[in-house]
Amino acid sequence: MIPASFEYVRAGSLDEACRVLAEAEEAGEDVKVLAGGQSLLPLLRLRLAYPSALVDVGRLTELRGVEDRGDHVFVGALTTHDEVLRSEVVRELVPLLALATATVADPAVRHRGTFGGSLAHADPAGDLPAVALALDCVFLVRSDGGEREVPASDFFVDYLESALEPGEVLVGVRVPRLGSGWGFHYEKFHRTAQSWATVGVAAAVRLAEGVVEEARIALTNMGPTPVRARAVETALRGVPLSPPGSRAAGSRSSRTSGSDGERLRQVCDLADEGTSPPADLHGDPAYRRHLARVLTRRAVVTAGA
Repeated sequence: MIPASFEYVRAGSLDEACRVLAEAEEAGEDVKVLAGGQSLLPLLRLRLAYPSALVDVGRLTELRGVEDRGDHVFVGALTTHDEVLRSEVVRELVPLLALATATVADPAVRHRGTFGGSLAHADPAGDLPAVALALDCVFLVRSDGGEREVPASDFFVDYLESALEPGEVLVGVRVPRLGSGWGFHYEKFHRTAQSWATVGVAAAVRLAEGVVEEARIALTNMGPTPVRARAVETALRGVPLSPPGSRAAGSRSSRTSGSDGERLRQVCDLADEGTSPPADLHGDPAYRRHLARVLTRRAVVTAGA
């Protein structure tokens, strides 16, 4: 299908982009920001989005790059998924981001798609929103009127809807460093290599002598926005973890009531509490709830290994 007609503006600077967006807002026009285009262009072709204008920020180098800023890693909105994957700073300091990014689509998409574009698209089936929620990331947003910060818990508002207001551009994201003692894993179930997640789980676990002291768990595609599995996070405290495949880790050979494996299974069975998973060709809500429980257990065990 051919997209509806629109005006195209290539911004030469962030200030210009914000000015054009502000003028469009005043005129009551529907304007979209174009970065890598891997999410927006399919919507245009299907006429699920038909803006009057596109503001292309793809060449704004000021919005690209990864920086170690002490207590957090700053990732520019235009940094591609491939650049995130190849960043030693990301792999060493915020490995959960690298683990999830490696599962995004395929190499062709990762070379064009952008970190900020994926988050701003706010698709609950996307892999990165759950990571941002689990790590308590902070989004930096710019408009013609200045800059503001939005915590991840407030950024994802509804299906394909973020807290970005008309006239605003996502500049970058602060990804907190959790420090020593933490383990990470992103577990994803999808039917084909390039498809969206049927369900995904982003897990960060801090252990002390093999016992969980703190956990952060967020779910992909279990509602109109990414979901923080708070019940699991609370119940995991004090639960012993053992290496994957061991009886205590909840392997199939472990059936003893009251064992560490059974306790872990019971805790992770809380993963779907408060969720509202969708129904589509990839699975109904009951199937997704089952996946959430199973994948959460796998993600926690692997993160704690």
